[in-house]
Amino acid sequence: MANHFNGIQLMDAVLRARGDQAALSGEGGQTLGLSELRAEISTFNTGGKLITTPDDADPNGTTFPNQLGFDAMESYYVGFEANPASNVSAHVVFNLVGNVALNPINELFYENRARPQLLVTQNNGPVQSALERLQLYQAEYSWDHKYFNLKGFYRTGHYHWGYEGDFFGLYPEANYGPNLDIYGGLAPQGVEIEGKKELEGLKVAYGQELWWGANPAVLVKYSKEVGGVDLTGIFHEDIQAPGAAITSIAVPQPRTRRMTLHAKKELGKLTVEAGGIWGGQPLVAREFQFTRGNEGSYQVFTVQVQNSDTWGGKFKVTYQSGRINWYAQGAAMGLVAFGGGDPTQTFTGWRLKDTGSGNVNSLFTGFTYRMGKWEIAPNFMYQKPLVDPMPDNLGEGTPGRLRNILDDPFVVRANRETVGGELLLTFDPTPGTWMYSWDNDRNEDATIAASVGFVYRHLPTNMDAAIIFDDTGRTPVAAPGTPPALDLWEVNTRIVSKLNPELGIVANLIGGNGQANGPDARTVERYGGDVRVIYKSIKLASHLKFNDWGPFDYHRDFNLTFPLQIMADLSTTVGKPDWFILPSTTIGMRFMWRSLNENSPRFSPNEAPDLASAPRTGPAPVGFPNGNEWELRTYVHINLGK
Repeated sequence: MANHFNGIQLMDAVLRARGDQAALSGEGGQTLGLSELRAEISTFNTGGKLITTPDDADPNGTTFPNQLGFDAMESYYVGFEANPASNVSAHVVFNLVGNVALNPINELFYENRARPQLLVTQNNGPVQSALERLQLYQAEYSWDHKYFNLKGFYRTGHYHWGYEGDFFGLYPEANYGPNLDIYGGLAPQGVEIEGKKELEGLKVAYGQELWWGANPAVLVKYSKEVGGVDLTGIFHEDIQAPGAAITSIAVPQPRTRRMTLHAKKELGKLTVEAGGIWGGQPLVAREFQFTRGNEGSYQVFTVQVQNSDTWGGKFKVTYQSGRINWYAQGAAMGLVAFGGGDPTQTFTGWRLKDTGSGNVNSLFTGFTYRMGKWEIAPNFMYQKPLVDPMPDNLGEGTPGRLRNILDDPFVVRANRETVGGELLLTFDPTPGTWMYSWDNDRNEDATIAASVGFVYRHLPTNMDAAIIFDDTGRTPVAAPGTPPALDLWEVNTRIVSKLNPELGIVANLIGGNGQANGPDARTVERYGGDVRVIYKSIKLASHLKFNDWGPFDYHRDFNLTFPLQIMADLSTTVGKPDWFILPSTTIGMRFMWRSLNENSPRFSPNEAPDLASAPRTGPAPVGFPNGNEWELRTYVHINLGK
C-alpha cells in the first residue's frame, strides 16, 4: 500500500506545482515549468497449462513470471522544462514506479528495475526492498548561439549523418523505439555542436554513448564544396575501452580510431561518390587465427593485424532519368577498417544493403523502373570476407577456436559470404506520400498502397561466434557454436490503406526461413504479420505469428520459438489515436496467447498428469498436446503533457 500512496503523493505535489509554475518565472524571460505529467496504470491476469510458471509465487524466488494469477503496476512520468534565455532550453523527465507487476509473460520491461530484491541485514534478517523506483528517463537541452547550435541528449535520440557525407556510416541514427526501455538502455548520451558563420560546415559529436553500444567517443566532421565537388572529412576517436553489453542487439565493438574522406560530384543525371577510410589503428599487432585445409585436417595459423589492414575504399554511382533509376556500389575494406551500416535510402526500400563491416569485398547494383502507379525494382549483391570465419567443426585437440568480438580484433558476422538478390514490387498511386518514408504510416493518403519484396541469400559458410548472455542473463559471452551454411529466403508485404480521414489500415506480412544467432542449428520456417486499424477514436493493434521467435533478444540467440503467438490490443483515446506509440490519454486492454512446445521457454510436459511420476527433459511424446500461456492486460494512461 505504501508504494501506491507514494505515487499518489507525488502526482498531487506535481499538480499543485503546476498551478504555481507562474511563480517560478524570473527576470529576463527565465521560466521553469511542468512540461509533462503521465500516469500509466495496468493490471495483469495470467494463466496457462504445461508450463513451469507456478500457481503460487515463491516469496524468495527470482524467476519471472513469478506466478499465474493477478498483479498490477503503476508508472508515473514527470517532466520539467526550463528556458533560462530565449535561445536556451532544457527538458528533463523522471520516471517513478509504484507497484511492479511480477507476473507478465513478457518479463522484460522498463519498470522491472524496481522489482523487490531480497536483502539481508546485519542480523541475517531478510528484507525486501526496491532500489530503483525513481530514475531519470530522458533529458535534452539546446543552445542557439551566434556561432553554433548545441544539442544535448540523454535517451532522446538523434539523426544520422548519412546524407551529410558520412559515406562509411561512422555516426548512425540513435532512435530505438521501445527496445531502449525493454532492455534498460541509456543511449544515446552526448552532445552535438553545429557551427555557424565562420564555422559553417563543422559538426562535432561527443559523449559517453552516442549510439547504443558505442564506446565513449568524439567525432568531428567538416564539409565544404571545392570546385563543384562536395568534400567531407570525419575523424572518430574512441576515448575509452568498451563497456559491458546489456543486450545482444547492441554489443560494443573494440576501441578504435577512424578517419574518412568522401567526395561527391553531380554530372547531369549521373552522381559519382568515392571515399576512403583509415580505421582500427589501435587493433594493429593484435593476434587472430585463421585456418587452411578441410574438415578433419584443418591447420590453424596465428598472425597479427598489420597497418595495411586498416585501409578501405568505397564508390557509388547513381543514374536518374525519368522512369529509370540505377545504381552501382562497391567496397574493399581491410580487416579492421570497419564503419557502420548504410542508413540512407537509394531510390526505394531495398533490404540488401552495405553493412559497413571491415574484412570484406562487396558489390551492389540495382535499378527501378516506374510504370504509372507501379514500380519494379530488382537488386543484387555479392560480398566475401578477406579472411573466412573459423570452422565450427575444428575437432578435439585443435588449438583453434571460434572468433568473437570480445576476444578478437574482428569477426565474420554481417560480412558473411553472400550472393543475394531481391525483387521489390510497389503500388503507390500517391508518390507525394512516399511508400518508404519513415513516417509513411502517418502520412500515406492513398486508398491503398502496397509493396511485396522477395529476398534470397545464398550463404555458403558459417559465421564467427555471436555474443549472447549466459544463464544468469547478465554476463555477455561468446556463443559456443554458430549456425551452419544455409540459403535463406524471405517474403515481406506491406499494405497501407487510408479509406477516409477516419479509417486507416496498416498491415505487414512476412514469411520465410531463418537462423538463430547462437549455436542452435535448427532452421526456423516462420510466417505471420501484424495489423493496425484506426477508426475515429478507436485503435486496434494485433499480430499473428506461426513458428516464430519470441519478442526478446535471447529468444533468437537460443532459437526459442512458439508454434503460435496471438496478440490483440483494443484502445480508445481522447482525440484521434496516432499510428506511432506516443504518450496520450488512453484506456484499453491487450490479450496475448502463446502455444508452447519443446522449443519454447517455460514449456513443461512434466506438469501433465500422465507424466507427473516420470520426469523428463526432452520433447513430449508424439501426439501429446502443446502447452500454452496467456495474459489479459488492462491499462489506463493519463497524459497531461503539452
